[in-house]
Amino acid sequence: MRKKNKNMSEFRIEHIALYVDNLEGAKEFFEKYFSAKSNEKYHNIKTGFQSYFLSFNGGARLEIMSKPDVAVDDKALAKTGYAHLAFSVGSRENVDKLTEQLKSDGYSVISGPRVTGDGYYESCVLGFENNLIEITE
Repeated sequence: MRKKNKNMSEFRIEHIALYVDNLEGAKEFFEKYFSAKSNEKYHNIKTGFQSYFLSFNGGARLEIMSKPDVAVDDKALAKTGYAHLAFSVGSRENVDKLTEQLKSDGYSVISGPRVTGDGYYESCVLGFENNLIEITE
């Protein structure tokens, strides 16, 4: 029998981090479509590393980062590792509206809006730099 950590209730995901090519473009994307609030840009002049922490309603945070010489991923939709970011927007109507807005702004809708087999009402959109974004009610 595995011993349970007494402090397990203290664990939570503090943030998720994502390398991007266009740091300012990624920041603007999340601010525009998902009401992200950004901190001041961090820039390490020695390494060229730059980042923003984006905060969302409910307390979730995303660190977007850029750095010279970061390997470019082909961003295949079905692969191991990062799969997608999911945002709850509160209602089916909001899923429909945001999906349509993203589509009108030139982003590709991969699926939906629809009810999935596990009961979610969602759409999947290729957002900035073709990163998959799931929009749920």
